[in-house]
Amino acid sequence: MVSVKRFIHDEPLLFKASKAFVALLFRCADPVVYVASRLPEKNEQIAWTLLGSALFQDRTYPDILRLLTSLNIRFPDDKLWSLPVPKAAEIEDVVERTFNSRNWTAFEHVAGIFWSVGLFVRHHPDLAAWVREHTPEELWNDLGEIYFMGRSNPRPKACAAIYRLIAPSPLGLGLECGGGLNGEKDVDGISCAGGSKSGFKMPPLPLTMGARRFLSMLGPANDGSFSRLEPQEKQKLANEYFKALAPENPYFAAHSLQFFLENGTNGFICRELTNRCAKCPLYEYCNYAEAHN
Repeated sequence: MVSVKRFIHDEPLLFKASKAFVALLFRCADPVVYVASRLPEKNEQIAWTLLGSALFQDRTYPDILRLLTSLNIRFPDDKLWSLPVPKAAEIEDVVERTFNSRNWTAFEHVAGIFWSVGLFVRHHPDLAAWVREHTPEELWNDLGEIYFMGRSNPRPKACAAIYRLIAPSPLGLGLECGGGLNGEKDVDGISCAGGSKSGFKMPPLPLTMGARRFLSMLGPANDGSFSRLEPQEKQKLANEYFKALAPENPYFAAHSLQFFLENGTNGFICRELTNRCAKCPLYEYCNYAEAHN
């Protein structure tokens, strides 16, 4: 692996194409935001963003979209957090009907995740105020209360949830917090949105499977070294490269790259978004470009 600076110097055309890829895809909403942003009440939007972030594991993006939609239809309005809580069998039935199977690594945890998010909302009944009155770092700490959000570093689900809350539409819900995406910068240079607090620190940028594939295939770790890096080294490389790809807002790069070679409804999502690769800036560099097969 070479440094980000050296990679940009040695591969200027690939780097330029990568920036174009980010610019082309950065406005595409992920399934969690897609479902949550269409709910009428702010508390619902935030609660379902937290639920979707906790559930997002080992399923395709269309799968998660269908599951969140089905769960919301079955448990609308405040049913996610009101008492009495739904029975485990009711929640599991929605999952089984959506996927036509119970074969999912997270299946036995879904009810617990649902109940845990509900409990979190009961502890923080005004979720908009909770976001507004806390820094991203404080939000990150609080999200440890939710089952399956993780309790120790790097907690990628919690990081993804925070960025989904504060990123501008359609990337996120566009909420303000005690720091966000457009104002001051933390020590790592990640831009944040206007809030009254200073000295806050953003959580690491989301390092999705799509971004991991991108870094290892078309990024600074394309020599096969990515898999050998420690988790902290992977995150450091990702943050540095995201900042190089989108200096004004590195989250745009992290968001766009999640769609790289990620399975969608009819093949890879990036293919679907680039007219079967024909409009993809990375066409000549990607061995998975449709016309190359």
